[in-house]
Amino acid sequence: MIARLAFLPLFFALLMTTQAAAQIKNLGTFQDWAAYQTSQGGKRICYIVSAPKKDEGNYSQRGDILTMVTHRPASKSFNVVSLHAGYKYKKGSTAEVTIGGAKFTLFTNAQTAWANDSVDDKALVRNMRAGAKMIVRAKSWRGTDTKDTYSLLGFTAALRSINKACKAP
Repeated sequence: MIARLAFLPLFFALLMTTQAAAQIKNLGTFQDWAAYQTSQGGKRICYIVSAPKKDEGNYSQRGDILTMVTHRPASKSFNVVSLHAGYKYKKGSTAEVTIGGAKFTLFTNAQTAWANDSVDDKALVRNMRAGAKMIVRAKSWRGTDTKDTYSLLGFTAALRSINKACKAP
């Protein structure tokens, strides 16, 4: 798993849209999650990230798959959950997240899925802290059903790390 996490700082840098990413500081690897700090336009950003332990679906090729939780303190934005599918989601589709008995429906756009609002983000993060695994089910633009299984081991420690680095409330 550690080797799979090695590509994630570069992936995040590519996601930043306005300017090239500043230096990315590794805050640590916490079992199956890694924590990082960077800045954009002089404003601090902290995030944790993980790749699935298992990805399933009848596909021949798929890009990088990951889940991130991001803090942007300058915008007073904390615990924003995003799922990156490694393919374009089917237009108008949703991603279904299951953690224990809790289920969440995320909206999709291009290759990313998000919670509908900060209340859902907080509930997702609360369940991620309490859970052992997270399952994400979605449909690609070609109609392929996928199922990604994430370990939540280390999630809480990684989240604490970015809470400290980005002074989350």
